[in-house]
Amino acid sequence: MKKRTVLITGSTSGIGLGIANGFARKGYNIIFNGLEKNGAAIAAEVATFHQVEHLYSPANMLDPASLRSLVQEAAAQFGTVDVLINNAGIQHVSPIEDFPEDKWNDIIAINLTSAFHLIKAAWPLMKAQQFGRIINIASAHGLFASEFKSAYVAAKHGLIGLTKTIALEGAPHNITCNAICPGYVKTPLVEKQVADQAKAHHLPENEVAANIFLAKQAVKSFVPVEVIADTALLFASEGATTITGVALPVDGGWSAQ
Repeated sequence: MKKRTVLITGSTSGIGLGIANGFARKGYNIIFNGLEKNGAAIAAEVATFHQVEHLYSPANMLDPASLRSLVQEAAAQFGTVDVLINNAGIQHVSPIEDFPEDKWNDIIAINLTSAFHLIKAAWPLMKAQQFGRIINIASAHGLFASEFKSAYVAAKHGLIGLTKTIALEGAPHNITCNAICPGYVKTPLVEKQVADQAKAHHLPENEVAANIFLAKQAVKSFVPVEVIADTALLFASEGATTITGVALPVDGGWSAQ
């Protein structure tokens, strides 16, 4: 098997970085993306540690032209994009009457619309080689709602709908599309929610994890990022040809309730 190339958005921190480490460990070429000031250094460190080739791009998920350029840069360096993982995301917690409209627009654009642009850009490459693995990092909130997260819940539900549509269109071309729906993973995105959740629910900040984040999970611990990476590797594998259109909960039993 030729060496595969994976493009992971939002891969210089949090879940995306964990996924990048998992794929690098398996020898994939890694296309990193993120807006951290030291993003290039983070990418280089992971690639050097695992002795894999890499590319780093600070492409902004709000800019469709940058996303098209990201795919073009990847193809220029590695010839193609075999695996696309749409992971980049932002969050804002607020009651609907106070929800800022600019936050709504950015959350929909980054969590949902960017996936459309990247899939569209990578599609001709995958179709030409009759192989592609598209993995969307959705959320348990793509399956269930929680109060005060109108934009995030709407975006993640939409991402699962997009996943199913792309799975159908990709089936004749050996292009699969699946979504991973994590419960709470301890990342900077989650940690930034603590103050807002405390305010919205009238709780002390030190009670947010137990009473909000983990309340609906049967397993009362955060989902390890390594589990998300291993799930993505399964979906990306050669043997996953007939696994497509799936929205797989990795949520500590949240969806079993």
